[in-house]
Amino acid sequence: MSKFDEIRYFYDQEVNERLQSIARDPMMKAFMNFTFPDTDEQVWLEQFKNVHSISDFQHQFVAFAVRQILAKSSDGLTTSGFDKLDKNTSYLFISNHRDIVLDTSLLNLVLLEGGYVMTASAIGDNLVRKNFLNVLAKLNRNFLVQRGLPLREQLTSSQTMSEYIKELLLQENRSVWIAQREGRTKNGNDSSQQGVLKMLAMAAGDQSLIDYFKTLKIVPISISYEYDPTDSLKMPQLLAQHRDEEYIKGKNEDFTNIISGILGQKKRIHLHAGDVLNKELDEIAATIDNKNKQLQAIAQVIDRSIISNYKLWPTKYIAYDLLHNTNTYASEYTEQEKQLFVRRLEMRIDPSDPVSREYFLAMYANPLVNKLKLEEESKN
Repeated sequence: MSKFDEIRYFYDQEVNERLQSIARDPMMKAFMNFTFPDTDEQVWLEQFKNVHSISDFQHQFVAFAVRQILAKSSDGLTTSGFDKLDKNTSYLFISNHRDIVLDTSLLNLVLLEGGYVMTASAIGDNLVRKNFLNVLAKLNRNFLVQRGLPLREQLTSSQTMSEYIKELLLQENRSVWIAQREGRTKNGNDSSQQGVLKMLAMAAGDQSLIDYFKTLKIVPISISYEYDPTDSLKMPQLLAQHRDEEYIKGKNEDFTNIISGILGQKKRIHLHAGDVLNKELDEIAATIDNKNKQLQAIAQVIDRSIISNYKLWPTKYIAYDLLHNTNTYASEYTEQEKQLFVRRLEMRIDPSDPVSREYFLAMYANPLVNKLKLEEESKN
């Protein structure tokens, strides 16, 4: 028994047996019909017999599925910043988080097509309770973040995950993707949780926090969708928070979000890889002694990178102008783009409810608001 068995993805020698265990699941059939719509079931069942590693599965099936998602539900994916990465080096990608499955799937497609080290990716175990999803996630190099544990178990679990991430990065030369906070950002305000960084630091051992974080080679990732395919699905939670009510998820809510994220219209998508945090960490070490304050400063550095490199699509400017009843950014979008966005707003929420309207528009406008704040701060 490895101490990582409860959270790790599959070893290559386990892959074929695990894949065969879900090969005839109705959800696998739906997944394969989507990915290879003109291929008979017997053909891919036969192909599964030759899959003996995660790499085989990703190259032969997952990459095709992600390309199909892009072809059917987007106007394409663009990237920037990846050319500065070394193709043989593992990185810790810390990313803003909008979509349960796609954020990491798109990053891995970019890494695969560019010849970079692909990631092991953190996913909440609450999202993969169904056996099919659990197996599929681990076949795609996802490891589990254990949610909802009592405090003492939570600490042990965080320690284990921290050590697992360290082993992947430093022993196995495997890149790792982790979201900057627990759960997706619902309101468009991307901010890193100190708790995520605290967890990462638990495996530092005798090294100082800064020296250890430098060995991890942290790269902030900014993911930007022109349309958020799950925008309306995020509204009930935002409205519950507004009313100061406890929000209780529906039984199949996570699954609905996964499917909507995959199939819903996203229009254009952009991924930016920031610079490896290095000189910023040295500056923090030189000016701050207190460990908690160092973590706070590192979180701010990651946030600045994610926000400043976030691609602002026309929808962000339109939402800002509608929210503030202004034409400040009219030069950033066409009348047709505005009409399409207004139609989306009217179809996805009750536009006569001022609170719903405000929260929906803020979800789209906040990345622009945060970028403006950042520019203002850098002037002072």
